[in-house]
Amino acid sequence: MKRTIAIGDIHGGLKALVQLLEEINITPVDTLIFLGDYVDGWKDSANVVGYLIDLAKQNTCIFLRGNHDDLTYRWLKTGELNEQWLQHGGQSSIDAYRDFSSKEIKSHLDFYEQMLNYYIDKQNRLFVHAGFTNLHGPEQEYYESGFYWDRTLWETALSLDKSLPTTHKLYPARLKLFKEIFIGHTPVSRIDEEKPVKMANVWNIDTGAAFKGKLSGIDVDSKNVWQSQPVYKLYPKEEGRN
Repeated sequence: MKRTIAIGDIHGGLKALVQLLEEINITPVDTLIFLGDYVDGWKDSANVVGYLIDLAKQNTCIFLRGNHDDLTYRWLKTGELNEQWLQHGGQSSIDAYRDFSSKEIKSHLDFYEQMLNYYIDKQNRLFVHAGFTNLHGPEQEYYESGFYWDRTLWETALSLDKSLPTTHKLYPARLKLFKEIFIGHTPVSRIDEEKPVKMANVWNIDTGAAFKGKLSGIDVDSKNVWQSQPVYKLYPKEEGRN
């Protein structure tokens, strides 16, 4: 049976990703949609990318661009160093790539460059790392960085009056454009949740793998959820982004 599974922010936690995929029991017919932020956090950032490159040879994989992926790509490509990036997990990616050959780095650069900013499936479900701001939809977005930096979409869904019908003139226009929206970027642990959270029609799959949380995947049809162990327990000698 074919499944479409969305997977949240990994942040270098390869051990958690392998554990999660074993829990899901993926088969070659499954489609995997990764919501971005593969790097910056635990020590296996570069190894996560290599693993995903190989995984795409077996499964249909859709790789979305996260803000941390963009920052790491810029460093790999041009040497650009962002001080805030270094403070929020970037150093772990620098360390992870330290012993990689130029050939390996070239294949990883190709991976970063081929990521998508967003993906819309045949059922009009949007998959994006962070969000979008244009009321006419992501196709009309002015600045592509919003796809992997925006937090206003999730904040809008969080703050929305649950009694407000979708037909009301005050109902957020962005939320009416899609059947469902799947995002990562902002850990649900910030609202004291441990599993993927749905607010309005927005599903947030980032369950804080970079910090004290687990790595999560969700079947976008059945809404069945799988999770790894808390990632920090798989890397007991590291701090991640804690």
